[in-house]
Amino acid sequence: MELDPDTCYRAVVSHDRRFDGRFFVAVSSTGIYCRPVCAVRTPKRENCSFFATAAAAEKHGYRPCLRCRPELAPGHGIADLSGRLAQAAATLIDEGFLADAGVPELAARIGVTERHLRRLFTAQFGVSLVDYAQTQRLLLAKRLLTDTALPVTEVALAAGFGSVRRFNDVLKTRYGLAPTAMRKRAAGMPADRLVFELGYRPPMAWAALMQFLGARAVQGVERIWPDAHGGEYGRTVAIEVGGRLHSGWIRLALVPQRHVLRVTLSGSLAHAIPQVLGKVRRLCDLGCRPDVVDRHLGALAADMPGMRLPGTVDGFEIAVRAVLGQVVSLAQARAMLHRLVQAHGVPLAAPMDELRACFPGAATLAAVPVTELNALGVPMAKARAVHAIATAVVEGRVSLEPGVEPAQTVAALCAIDGVGNWTAQYIAMRALGWPDAFPATDYALRKVLGIERNGEMLRHAAQWAPWRAYAAMHLWRQYQDMQDRPERERAEARAVPAGLGATTGDPAVTRRARRTRRPQLQEQPT
Repeated sequence: MELDPDTCYRAVVSHDRRFDGRFFVAVSSTGIYCRPVCAVRTPKRENCSFFATAAAAEKHGYRPCLRCRPELAPGHGIADLSGRLAQAAATLIDEGFLADAGVPELAARIGVTERHLRRLFTAQFGVSLVDYAQTQRLLLAKRLLTDTALPVTEVALAAGFGSVRRFNDVLKTRYGLAPTAMRKRAAGMPADRLVFELGYRPPMAWAALMQFLGARAVQGVERIWPDAHGGEYGRTVAIEVGGRLHSGWIRLALVPQRHVLRVTLSGSLAHAIPQVLGKVRRLCDLGCRPDVVDRHLGALAADMPGMRLPGTVDGFEIAVRAVLGQVVSLAQARAMLHRLVQAHGVPLAAPMDELRACFPGAATLAAVPVTELNALGVPMAKARAVHAIATAVVEGRVSLEPGVEPAQTVAALCAIDGVGNWTAQYIAMRALGWPDAFPATDYALRKVLGIERNGEMLRHAAQWAPWRAYAAMHLWRQYQDMQDRPERERAEARAVPAGLGATTGDPAVTRRARRTRRPQLQEQPT
């Protein structure tokens, strides 16, 4: 990635947060690299070098700053970089993929050859996959030593080092520090929970994100606690690492004065920290560049800058939510989801308040007969669709994780009976984190824009590409605001049930249901 030194230095002088995480400044007189927002005295221009990644700075012999802490910098959004495949690989490495697998497996997960991935990655980030992974392991270990009271042995294993000796040697060689030198802040921290901070680029429309997630919160899985900044969000998570399932809870709180998100994890997630933090970044869209998105959306984003695209901790969960939310109200969808969690969710060994169970995974629901799902109050057509999606995910025919090709995933979803374009686009928005997904058939979007025809809708939305998913979020917010208008308009809006996207559901499914009385959804052949 090309960096203009003069532009980078001006960003360092002004501590411009728009550039936080987009590059790092290395100072030759100190041998240290920093974020552009570091509060230390501004270095002289002739002493500064600029690198696109922390790994590139460390490859040139620089050590991370202990004050601004480069590991706290926001990451890249999925559409920030021209090398989308390279970014997908970097995200997986950040989340610990190479701890249990090698580069060939990483290339297969991305969908390219190993040689091609190495070439793309080096061209995009200026370092090899191995160098990047080593830096991320060290930065994670530095974070764990600084922010937690975990024993050094557990820190070494959680960061992906095979032994404590290897960990100590690399830390001493690269950073010139022993583990005990970073342990001062960890004194007195509770052992049953872990607290981290993740940076973001302001502004952050946190209250709008909390309103969106709170309206869709499933009892037992999610909860919103009120606070002065729009609320704190908590939920359960279950993550498989090294063949073992780790389940627990997370709680998120905004710290706007420092432009960070405080993330509290249950102690049961200690061996899945990189994976959990990666999911939090996607859930809250912390890699977003609101300056770019808001400028492109113009007047649409003027009254709510910093809107985030709500992601998820599990793509399959979003698929189930989308299907069960078709042609019903939010309350009805939440009730069905709650019954599903009660029957097939994974109970937490140590619940926290109302957070008691994890959402059932694809393997679990693929093994549940359709008739049993129907007995939980899930209509037979939707039960068949959920079972078909779960089976497709388990068999590897559909992937619902960020980094996969969106067009192929949307097409694969639409091939499942009961999943139309609206459902597939909604899944692409939240499960894949695809910023250009757009459910053009959505009732609420058409209501706000006053457009009925699908072709006209797509032509109108073309002005917002490649950020049409953010445009949809703003339009849904406007639809909700319409409910505060005179009683006649509120009654008209209530006459059309609001699904998970404040819509009537998937029109493709609704039309099929009207045409025939035959069972509408059928399992796909294996």
